[in-house]
Parts: sequence; C-alpha cells; structure tokens
Amino acid sequence: MEVACQQILLTDASVYSVQWLDLPARYASQVTASLLLDRYLEFVKNATWHLIRPTVTGDGVQFRLLSTPLALLSFSPPQYHALEGGEEVQLSICGGFLVQTGECDRGRFSLHSAPHEGGVRITVQLSDYCPLLLGSRTPSMIRKLLYRLTQAYIHKVVTVRYLSRLYRDLTGLKIRHIVKKVQVREGLDT
Repeated sequence: MEVACQQILLTDASVYSVQWLDLPARYASQVTASLLLDRYLEFVKNATWHLIRPTVTGDGVQFRLLSTPLALLSFSPPQYHALEGGEEVQLSICGGFLVQTGECDRGRFSLHSAPHEGGVRITVQLSDYCPLLLGSRTPSMIRKLLYRLTQAYIHKVVTVRYLSRLYRDLTGLKIRHIVKKVQVREGLDT
C-alpha cells in the first residue's frame, strides 16, 4: 500500500502538507467525513500516548497538552461539505501555542474522500499554516531545520500512520505501507 506525501515550505514561510491513500471502491460508502475526523482525533490521542488530547468544544477543536487548558493548536468548528462522489471536513486554524503570533487566523486542515481511478482517495491536507518554530515570514536556516526535524516530521509520521491504520481498519488487511514522495505544489521540502 502506498501513502503519497508532500510537505513543503512556501515562499511566505507557510506550510503545505498533503498525504493520501487509495482504497478499493467497495469501501467508499463507509468513508464519511465524520468518520475521517473522529478517527483522526482518536488516532492523534493514541499515537501521542495521550500527551496531545484533541478536545471538541462549542468553539471548535483544540489539541491540548495533557489535561491542561494549553491549546497547542485551536481550530474552528468542523465544516462539512459534499464533494462530487465524496465528502470533506475542514477546520480553520484559529490559534494555539504552535502558531506564529499574528498568523492565528490563517491555515486550514482538511480530510476528504473522493472517487479516484475506480476507488476512493482519502486525503489529509494542511495548508497556509504558519508554525511558531519558523518565527516569521523570513525564517533562518536554523529555524527551518528545527521545524523540519520536529513538528514537520511528527506531522508526517502521525498522518501516514493514521492513513495506514484507517486502511487496516476498513479492509481488515495489515499491509506494510510505502511512503511515496509526490509533488502537488512548488516549494522547499520540509
């Protein structure tokens, strides 16, 4: 099973990250945007040994550190959209400790399913995110390296494992995943 992946730093020092996998068409009816989000939030909690606790509130979703009120990332309430043959859920980034000051109302996280080549493609996308570790729109090479080795790496590992786990849970097959580098957008690899 292949999981496609691209993580790049754009010229404005925002992050674009996309990962996807393809499932056989027979699983399309099981894959709803609500299922994708619920499974993702549960997976983040379990994959981080409960250090990061996704918490759904009336104001949206927060990734909190342990049981504290410290939100590493804060998102608006999920917005669900029907796509041609699929569904999408979008969460806009609206704050959190890991977001650059002044860039809190920028960025979006989405999960979606859509028909693709006789099957269904599950996509996880993060766009226009401005991480605190980069510091500004003109980050130093040290900051870029620090971001790449920490937050970018963790996001990639968690997302690839989430997609692999989703595949296993839906198909019942435990197959070794291969990460395939793809290019969707231009930018500096993270």
